[in-house]
Amino acid sequence: MSIKTTIKFTAAAAAIFASGIASAAWPERPITVIVPWAAGGGTDATARIVGTLLEKELGNPVNVVNRAGGNGVVGHQAIASAKPDGYTLGMLTVEISMMHHQGLTKLTPRDYTALGLMNVDPAAITVSQESPYQNMGDLLKAIKAEPGKLKASGTGQGGIWHIALAGMLKSLNIDINAVPFVPSNGAAPAMLELAAGGIAIVPAALPEARAMIDAGKARPLTIMADTPSALYPKVPTLKSATGSDWSMGVWRGIAGPKGLPEDVKTKVEAALKKINESAEFKEFMGKRGFGIAYADGAGFAKFMDDGDAAMGETLKMLGLAK
Repeated sequence: MSIKTTIKFTAAAAAIFASGIASAAWPERPITVIVPWAAGGGTDATARIVGTLLEKELGNPVNVVNRAGGNGVVGHQAIASAKPDGYTLGMLTVEISMMHHQGLTKLTPRDYTALGLMNVDPAAITVSQESPYQNMGDLLKAIKAEPGKLKASGTGQGGIWHIALAGMLKSLNIDINAVPFVPSNGAAPAMLELAAGGIAIVPAALPEARAMIDAGKARPLTIMADTPSALYPKVPTLKSATGSDWSMGVWRGIAGPKGLPEDVKTKVEAALKKINESAEFKEFMGKRGFGIAYADGAGFAKFMDDGDAAMGETLKMLGLAK
C-alpha cells in the first residue's frame, strides 16, 4: 500500500470513527432529573414516578435530585443553567410563571426546552366539617355579610393558593381583602389549622386536603376547574356553583435547558407520552389523587406561555407583581 493510499485510508477511518462518536445514541450515561422542591411533596412524588418509568423507557439510569430553596428559584435555575446535552432534565412547576413577575428571578418559561406536561391539580375551596357553610352560596353570603371575618391559608403570601382565592373573589366582584390570607408553610399545616378552627377556608388542591376530607374533618365546596374531580366527583365546579369562569391550580411538567439537541427532545417526548398513557403512571397518580394531564413539547411550551401571561395579569390585579 502506498503512502498516499495509507493516508487516505487512515483519514477515512478517522472520519468514520469521529462520525460514530458524534452520532452515538443518547443516552449513554445516567440522566439527572432536578426537582425544585423538597422530598416528600407532590412534585417530588410525581417526578420520582416519571423518573422510574423514564428509566425503563430509555433503558438507562435516571436519578431524581431535590434542589429546593428560594421559593423554587434554586431548582429552576439549576435546570436552566445545566449543559444542554440531555443528561440534566427537570420538573418545572407553576411557580416558573410566577417568580419573575414577583421579582424573585429573571427566569421565564422560555428559558427551557419544554418536553411534556404531566400533571395538573386545580385549586379547591375546603372548609371544616364543623363549618356552617354547606355550599359556596352559603360561604359567599357570609363573606359578603362580614368582610374580614373569615380567614384563609394554604401557602405563603403571594403563593399559588393565595392567588387562587384572590382571583376567585375578584371574579365574583368581591373585594380580595374580604378574606384575609394567613401565610403558612403549605396546605398540610393549613388543613390542620382548619380542623382546629384557627382559619375558615383552605384554597388548595383536593389531593392536599384529602387526608382531612377522608377523615371527616373537612368539607370540599368547589373545585376551580372545567370538570369535576375524579377524586371527589360530587364536588361542583366553580362555574356550576357560582357562575364564575375563574380557574387556577398547580401543574408539573418535564423540561430541559434551552437548546436541547433535537434527537434528545424527540426521544424524551415520545417516552413521556408513553409514560403518561401507561397503566402504572395512572395507577400511581390515581391512588394519590393527583390529576393527569398531557401536552407534548410544543403544547407544553404554549401552555406555559399562556399561563405566564395570565399569571402576570393576575398578579398585577392583586397588587403582587413587581
